[in-house]
Amino acid sequence: MTIRAGQPWGGVGTLPAGGVVVGSDAEAGAALADARRDRRPLPALGLTGGDLRRTLGGRRDAAALRSGPAAVVPVDLGEVLVDGRLQLFVAHVVVRGRSWWRGPITAVMNAQYLGRWDVAPRAHPNDGFVDVVELDAGVSAGERWKVWRRLPAGTHVPHPGLVVRRTEAMQLDAAGRHVWIDGVDCGPARALSIRVEADALTCVV
Repeated sequence: MTIRAGQPWGGVGTLPAGGVVVGSDAEAGAALADARRDRRPLPALGLTGGDLRRTLGGRRDAAALRSGPAAVVPVDLGEVLVDGRLQLFVAHVVVRGRSWWRGPITAVMNAQYLGRWDVAPRAHPNDGFVDVVELDAGVSAGERWKVWRRLPAGTHVPHPGLVVRRTEAMQLDAAGRHVWIDGVDCGPARALSIRVEADALTCVV
Protein backbone atom coordinates (compact mmCIF):
# COMPACT_ATOMS: atom_id res chain seq x y z
CA MET A 1 0.00 0.00 0.00
CA THR A 2 1.34 3.45 -0.90
CA ILE A 3 2.16 5.93 1.84
CA ARG A 4 -0.78 7.38 3.76
CA ALA A 5 -0.85 10.45 5.99
CA GLY A 6 -0.57 9.55 9.64
CA GLN A 7 0.39 5.93 8.98
CA PRO A 8 3.82 4.31 9.40
CA TRP A 9 5.84 3.73 6.24
CA GLY A 10 8.20 0.82 5.91
CA GLY A 11 10.13 -0.77 8.74
CA VAL A 12 13.56 -1.73 10.02
CA GLY A 13 15.56 -4.72 8.82
CA THR A 14 18.33 -5.84 6.47
CA LEU A 15 18.79 -6.52 2.78
CA PRO A 16 17.24 -9.97 2.27
CA ALA A 17 18.87 -12.92 0.57
CA GLY A 18 18.74 -12.34 -3.18
CA GLY A 19 18.79 -8.58 -2.72
CA VAL A 20 21.05 -6.53 -4.99
CA VAL A 21 23.30 -3.67 -3.86
CA VAL A 22 23.37 -0.84 -6.42
CA GLY A 23 25.41 2.34 -6.42
CA SER A 24 23.35 4.46 -8.81
CA ASP A 25 19.85 4.87 -10.20
CA ALA A 26 21.03 3.49 -13.54
CA GLU A 27 22.38 0.36 -11.83
CA ALA A 28 19.06 -0.08 -10.05
CA GLY A 29 17.13 0.14 -13.31
CA ALA A 30 19.48 -2.34 -14.98
CA ALA A 31 19.09 -4.87 -12.15
CA LEU A 32 15.31 -4.60 -12.39
CA ALA A 33 15.35 -4.85 -16.18
CA ASP A 34 17.45 -8.04 -15.95
CA ALA A 35 14.90 -9.57 -13.60
CA ARG A 36 11.99 -8.60 -15.83
CA ARG A 37 13.74 -9.97 -18.91
CA ASP A 38 14.41 -13.29 -17.14
CA ARG A 39 10.86 -13.34 -15.73
CA ARG A 40 12.17 -13.35 -12.18
CA PRO A 41 10.62 -11.47 -9.25
CA LEU A 42 12.07 -8.01 -8.83
CA PRO A 43 14.90 -8.14 -6.28
CA ALA A 44 15.05 -5.96 -3.20
CA LEU A 45 17.50 -3.13 -3.82
CA GLY A 46 20.14 -2.00 -1.35
CA LEU A 47 20.92 1.59 -2.29
CA THR A 48 24.44 2.97 -1.78
CA GLY A 49 24.17 5.86 -4.26
CA GLY A 50 21.84 7.71 -6.60
CA ASP A 51 19.03 10.22 -6.42
CA LEU A 52 16.47 7.73 -5.12
CA ARG A 53 18.78 6.91 -2.22
CA ARG A 54 19.19 10.62 -1.42
CA THR A 55 15.43 11.08 -1.53
CA LEU A 56 15.01 8.21 0.94
CA GLY A 57 17.67 9.64 3.25
CA GLY A 58 20.07 6.72 2.80
CA ARG A 59 23.59 6.92 4.25
CA ARG A 60 24.63 3.31 4.85
CA ASP A 61 27.22 1.33 2.91
CA ALA A 62 26.74 -2.17 1.51
CA ALA A 63 27.96 -3.93 4.65
CA ALA A 64 25.57 -1.96 6.86
CA LEU A 65 22.65 -2.73 4.56
CA ARG A 66 23.30 -6.45 4.94
CA SER A 67 23.93 -6.39 8.70
CA GLY A 68 21.34 -3.77 9.72
CA PRO A 69 19.54 -2.12 11.18
CA ALA A 70 18.47 -0.33 8.00
CA ALA A 71 15.25 1.22 6.72
CA VAL A 72 13.20 -1.12 4.52
CA VAL A 73 10.57 0.71 2.48
CA PRO A 74 8.19 0.05 -0.41
CA VAL A 75 8.86 2.20 -3.48
CA ASP A 76 7.05 2.83 -6.77
CA LEU A 77 8.58 1.86 -10.12
CA GLY A 78 8.33 3.89 -13.31
CA GLU A 79 7.79 2.38 -16.73
CA VAL A 80 8.50 4.39 -19.87
CA LEU A 81 7.74 3.35 -23.44
CA VAL A 82 10.19 5.21 -25.68
CA ASP A 83 9.20 4.86 -29.35
CA GLY A 84 7.86 1.39 -28.58
CA ARG A 85 10.77 0.26 -26.36
CA LEU A 86 9.84 -0.41 -22.74
CA GLN A 87 12.33 0.72 -20.09
CA LEU A 88 12.20 1.04 -16.31
CA PHE A 89 13.20 3.94 -14.09
CA VAL A 90 13.47 4.39 -10.35
CA ALA A 91 14.30 8.10 -10.07
CA HIS A 92 13.51 10.24 -13.13
CA VAL A 93 13.05 10.72 -16.85
CA VAL A 94 14.21 14.01 -18.40
CA VAL A 95 13.30 15.14 -21.90
CA ARG A 96 15.14 18.15 -23.34
CA GLY A 97 17.32 19.40 -26.15
CA ARG A 98 21.10 19.33 -26.04
CA SER A 99 21.13 22.50 -23.94
CA TRP A 100 19.34 23.44 -20.72
CA TRP A 101 19.22 27.03 -21.97
CA ARG A 102 16.73 26.73 -24.81
CA GLY A 103 13.64 24.77 -25.73
CA PRO A 104 11.11 23.00 -23.52
CA ILE A 105 12.25 20.75 -20.69
CA THR A 106 10.21 18.04 -18.98
CA ALA A 107 11.34 16.23 -15.84
CA VAL A 108 9.26 13.26 -14.68
CA MET A 109 10.25 12.64 -11.08
CA ASN A 110 9.78 9.56 -8.92
CA ALA A 111 12.61 10.88 -6.73
CA GLN A 112 12.90 14.38 -5.31
CA TYR A 113 16.42 15.04 -6.56
CA LEU A 114 18.24 15.19 -9.88
CA GLY A 115 21.93 15.33 -9.00
CA ARG A 116 22.47 18.37 -6.78
CA TRP A 117 19.10 19.84 -7.78
CA ASP A 118 15.96 19.60 -5.66
CA VAL A 119 13.73 19.44 -8.74
CA ALA A 120 10.52 18.12 -7.17
CA PRO A 121 10.45 19.17 -3.50
CA ARG A 122 7.06 17.55 -2.89
CA ALA A 123 7.74 14.27 -4.72
CA HIS A 124 7.50 11.04 -2.75
CA PRO A 125 8.67 7.72 -4.25
CA ASN A 126 5.77 5.76 -2.76
CA ASP A 127 2.70 7.92 -3.33
CA GLY A 128 1.61 6.18 -6.54
CA PHE A 129 2.40 9.22 -8.68
CA VAL A 130 5.24 10.92 -10.53
CA ASP A 131 5.75 14.67 -10.22
CA VAL A 132 6.03 16.30 -13.65
CA VAL A 133 7.98 19.58 -13.86
CA GLU A 134 7.75 21.33 -17.23
CA LEU A 135 9.67 24.42 -18.33
CA ASP A 136 8.07 26.32 -21.19
CA ALA A 137 10.11 26.80 -24.37
CA GLY A 138 9.49 30.55 -24.25
CA VAL A 139 11.29 31.11 -20.94
CA SER A 140 14.24 33.42 -21.57
CA ALA A 141 17.86 32.63 -20.77
CA GLY A 142 17.77 35.18 -17.97
CA GLU A 143 14.76 33.55 -16.33
CA ARG A 144 16.32 30.10 -16.81
CA TRP A 145 19.37 31.36 -14.95
CA LYS A 146 17.16 32.40 -12.03
CA VAL A 147 15.50 28.97 -12.00
CA TRP A 148 18.89 27.23 -12.22
CA ARG A 149 20.26 29.19 -9.24
CA ARG A 150 17.29 28.21 -7.09
CA LEU A 151 17.21 24.51 -8.03
CA PRO A 152 19.68 23.27 -5.37
CA ALA A 153 17.43 24.62 -2.60
CA GLY A 154 14.15 23.63 -4.25
CA THR A 155 12.94 27.25 -4.27
CA HIS A 156 12.48 27.46 -8.06
CA VAL A 157 8.74 26.89 -7.69
CA PRO A 158 6.41 28.60 -8.11
CA HIS A 159 7.55 30.28 -11.32
CA PRO A 160 5.36 31.53 -14.21
CA GLY A 161 7.38 29.52 -16.72
CA LEU A 162 7.11 26.26 -14.78
CA VAL A 163 4.15 23.88 -14.60
CA VAL A 164 4.19 21.25 -11.87
CA ARG A 165 1.65 18.46 -11.78
CA ARG A 166 1.22 14.96 -10.40
CA THR A 167 0.02 11.99 -12.41
CA GLU A 168 -0.14 8.19 -12.53
CA ALA A 169 0.30 8.02 -16.31
CA MET A 170 1.06 10.40 -19.18
CA GLN A 171 1.85 10.69 -22.88
CA LEU A 172 4.55 13.05 -24.11
CA ASP A 173 5.49 14.25 -27.58
CA ALA A 174 9.28 14.34 -27.39
CA ALA A 175 9.60 15.87 -30.87
CA GLY A 176 13.16 14.61 -31.37
CA ARG A 177 14.47 15.81 -28.03
CA HIS A 178 16.87 13.63 -26.06
CA VAL A 179 15.61 11.36 -23.30
CA TRP A 180 17.61 10.71 -20.13
CA ILE A 181 16.43 7.76 -18.04
CA ASP A 182 17.92 7.67 -14.54
CA GLY A 183 20.79 9.82 -15.80
CA VAL A 184 21.54 7.76 -18.92
CA ASP A 185 21.27 9.51 -22.30
CA CYS A 186 19.03 7.26 -24.40
CA GLY A 187 19.17 9.50 -27.47
CA PRO A 188 16.44 11.38 -29.33
CA ALA A 189 12.87 10.13 -29.34
CA ARG A 190 9.52 10.95 -30.88
CA ALA A 191 6.98 9.84 -28.28
CA LEU A 192 6.92 8.65 -24.69
CA SER A 193 4.32 6.87 -22.62
CA ILE A 194 4.92 6.80 -18.87
CA ARG A 195 3.13 5.02 -16.06
CA VAL A 196 3.69 4.30 -12.38
CA GLU A 197 3.61 0.81 -10.89
CA ALA A 198 2.83 1.49 -7.24
CA ASP A 199 4.54 -0.52 -4.47
CA ALA A 200 6.56 -2.48 -7.04
CA LEU A 201 9.91 -2.36 -5.20
CA THR A 202 11.46 -2.94 -1.82
CA CYS A 203 14.41 -0.65 -1.11
CA VAL A 204 16.83 -0.85 1.80
CA VAL A 205 18.72 2.29 2.82
